[in-house]
Amino acid sequence: MVIHSRARRSLTCLLLAGLLGAAASLAHAQGRGPAQDYPSRPIHIIVPFAPGGSTTTVARLIGQNLTERWGQPVVVENRAGGNSSIGTEALARSPADGYTILLVVSTHVINPLVMKLPYDTFADFAPICTIYSTEYVLVVNPEVQANNLAEFVALARARPGQLSYGAGDNGGVTHLASELFNLRAGVRIQGVPYKGAGPALADTLGGHVQMFFGPPIVALPHIKSGKLRALAVSGTSRVEGLPDVPTFEQAGLTGVDVTTWYGLLAPAHTPPEIVGKLAEAIRDIMGSEGVRSQLRQQGLEPYVLGPADFDALMHRDMAKFQSVITTANIKFD
Repeated sequence: MVIHSRARRSLTCLLLAGLLGAAASLAHAQGRGPAQDYPSRPIHIIVPFAPGGSTTTVARLIGQNLTERWGQPVVVENRAGGNSSIGTEALARSPADGYTILLVVSTHVINPLVMKLPYDTFADFAPICTIYSTEYVLVVNPEVQANNLAEFVALARARPGQLSYGAGDNGGVTHLASELFNLRAGVRIQGVPYKGAGPALADTLGGHVQMFFGPPIVALPHIKSGKLRALAVSGTSRVEGLPDVPTFEQAGLTGVDVTTWYGLLAPAHTPPEIVGKLAEAIRDIMGSEGVRSQLRQQGLEPYVLGPADFDALMHRDMAKFQSVITTANIKFD
């Protein structure tokens, strides 16, 4: 078959055009990266706690704002149990594509210190960002003969082992925060374990234990009604709802740093571009005045750290709580 010169030139042009088009498409695809098309389908946020708490409320708030921003549905799934380990394991087994993420709290770095886990706390996850935090308030039953922190410390030193505190989570933040207070104040207040903060708080109200260390949102109504006396709050500044209650440092006791943080994780090996895109979107959401107002109404404080700073915070807190467990010689079954 003989191809005439004009046809040959046309065929050559078509081939060149095809090659150039393919090269351009490839270059575009390579330059685009995995985050360019993300998200293209629904995102799932696992909350490893039962519905009804602040974690579910905030997860839904974030999901609603992400949907408005990206036009993709965000589904919140509660997978409670195992002190948050069941939901966390589910994330570890999820594809590393950014379509399944997890809302965690400080207990994420305490769990490996007190129980065997089916995942690695750091190696199996990619930090996205923190989202909010809450301080802790030390309260006592009004029958306790102490009107301020100094008087309470003096009372506890004069009666070693005779006062008790309610621990709503064996090996959790309320438990370890109370032991940290023991260490920093040089006192020996006995811990009484409960199955949850609610029963521990109820027995503090009833006078069966003298002290409770927990989030202000839980204790605030009882403080305002006079059924509990607040002595100090953790953190570097006073809590908005408790302007008359000093921080521990203001009350003369340093080192009681038990701020609880809440954050988001992705599975390990999630592309950094997708982690970054999620972190940027959530930083914008948590920075909006509407969201900040909604959080503060619940006694929560917006608190956003990026992936690297969040990772450093988790390592720092794990070391802090390990020190408390070792120094206080706390044993777990």
